Amino acid sequence: MNSGALGSGIALAILAAFGLSFKAIFVKLAYPYGVDAITLLALRMLFAAPVFLWVGFAASRGQAPLGNRERFGVVVMGLAGYYGASIFDFLGLQYVSAGLERLILFTYPTLTLLLNMALARRFATRREMLALILCYAGIAAAFWHDLEFSTDRAAIWLGGGLVFASALCYTVYLTGSAGLIARLGAARFTSLATLVSTVAVSLHFIAVKPLSALIQPLPVYGHALAMGLLCTALPIFAQSAAIHRLGSSRVALVSMIGPLLTIVFAAWLLAEPLSVNQILGAALVVSGVTLIGRRL
Repeated sequence: MNSGALGSGIALAILAAFGLSFKAIFVKLAYPYGVDAITLLALRMLFAAPVFLWVGFAASRGQAPLGNRERFGVVVMGLAGYYGASIFDFLGLQYVSAGLERLILFTYPTLTLLLNMALARRFATRREMLALILCYAGIAAAFWHDLEFSTDRAAIWLGGGLVFASALCYTVYLTGSAGLIARLGAARFTSLATLVSTVAVSLHFIAVKPLSALIQPLPVYGHALAMGLLCTALPIFAQSAAIHRLGSSRVALVSMIGPLLTIVFAAWLLAEPLSVNQILGAALVVSGVTLIGRRL
């Protein structure tokens, strides 16, 4: 690998990590203006949709039409990944800190490992067991941090459960999308799955909210636009480009900075308290994911 490809790949991976880390920050910044989770998510997806429409159209040009199997797979993966994972995440962020949210989401490699073990009907190796212990000990430490600084512990458990459900949805998406990506290409599949999610979010919004709910204070539009472009479209395509240059294992290594970035930015921009438990939790989760990353 030449130095140019290495340098650009690392830069793209860091850019993706920054974008993904800021999503929770923008959500937290928008909530004080009174916007609810489904309205904010609908605005985010609507702002991102034009980008995915353009990329999906370009990637589909000259390609064979999707068969029934591909259509079904795209719909299921779009509902699991960009709809299910997003709605649970946005709901959970109403109750937990941005730092805890990112750490819980970052455990998706452990969930992928557990899902693969269940499908293969095998037990964990010693290294895998150590990685699982480290990750969930880290989550416990991060939970203790949120519980320590909260007056409503039931809300922390509810929020943590919702974010964990988001991680489960994302795990299903990652596990089930590999074959579709191989057949359709990353850009085409990602664009189509995201557009399916946009339709699902829009229908959800229409079912539970009046259209007047889209009228929000100007800062809410700014935060939703930033999430749609900087925290959705940009990191998705930057990460794909980085994987093309570096390979998935190296990109996964660079992405380890994600939870730490979220914790730092949450303390800086949201004035979320920072504690030894939170830093310890982040270190344990990153260590556990690093061990798993060597085996996935």
